[in-house]
Amino acid sequence: MKKIVFGAAIAVLLSACASSSVILVGHARPAIQPSAVKLYLEPPASYERIALLETSSEASWAVTNQGKTDKMVERLKEEAAKLGANGVLLTATGNKQEPGAVFVPVTTGGAVILPANAEHKSGTGIAIFVSRE
Repeated sequence: MKKIVFGAAIAVLLSACASSSVILVGHARPAIQPSAVKLYLEPPASYERIALLETSSEASWAVTNQGKTDKMVERLKEEAAKLGANGVLLTATGNKQEPGAVFVPVTTGGAVILPANAEHKSGTGIAIFVSRE
């Protein structure tokens, strides 16, 4: 029973850490698949702004810098797709330091909590609808 409660607590903590911020600045469209959302580093020729986005790689299992960056970009695309945006204009990326803890189970049935700083990739972008590249 202790293992089930412990596992549930970890799942709740991890899901609580994964968050994105979405500020609607235009008109949302019907949702599309995230795979249909293109990442732009430069503005396309003609587009409409839909929302300002912010997210990070928090609560992902990615361990490398590239893996964390990929997860952050994936989350930007997922948020954009929910709004019907077919593009994300990337505006900034960075590193986010978060204090955290590691739970180490012990043979007596309890756990030891050790402090551990976690570094995540963060990113902001604009969800856009591109009519012409």
